[in-house]
Amino acid sequence: MKIIGIDPGYAIVGWGVVDYQRSRFTTLDYGAITTKAGMPFEQRLLTIHQELDSILTIHKPDAMSMEKLFFTTNQKTAIDVAQARGVILLCATQHQIPCYHYTPLQVKQSVVGYGKAVKTQVMEMTKRLLHLQAVPKPDDTADALAIAICHAHSAGSRLAQYGARY
Repeated sequence: MKIIGIDPGYAIVGWGVVDYQRSRFTTLDYGAITTKAGMPFEQRLLTIHQELDSILTIHKPDAMSMEKLFFTTNQKTAIDVAQARGVILLCATQHQIPCYHYTPLQVKQSVVGYGKAVKTQVMEMTKRLLHLQAVPKPDDTADALAIAICHAHSAGSRLAQYGARY
């Protein structure tokens, strides 16, 4: 199964493509879509769509996994990220790629085995599970790969069957 993991944002969208066969991971590609701070917001969304469209065309993943939004303080940021997330979902739908959503707790549990793991633990385990020389940068890219790992570990479980996809 070829999975693209997405860490949504509007300044940086982390992405990572992995292949998961017989309980083994192969890292195919990863990176970040970045938009400039002074760019009009609509142009940022268009850039995200165009670049993600190209990535999906090249890699043709079987599934997309994305982190669920969870904001407690800055509602303006949450709304902007939600709009970027909508563009990402639109792009996946245009490519007929099913999308699955996971909470940060689910990602940590899946990658580290502990739902309250700290970010450095998740990054180190992501590096180890994917046999990478170093933790990918920026952090959003490493997060996207961890989200892809989470889906690989969860795809055959009840987690994917009950509510993770919408």
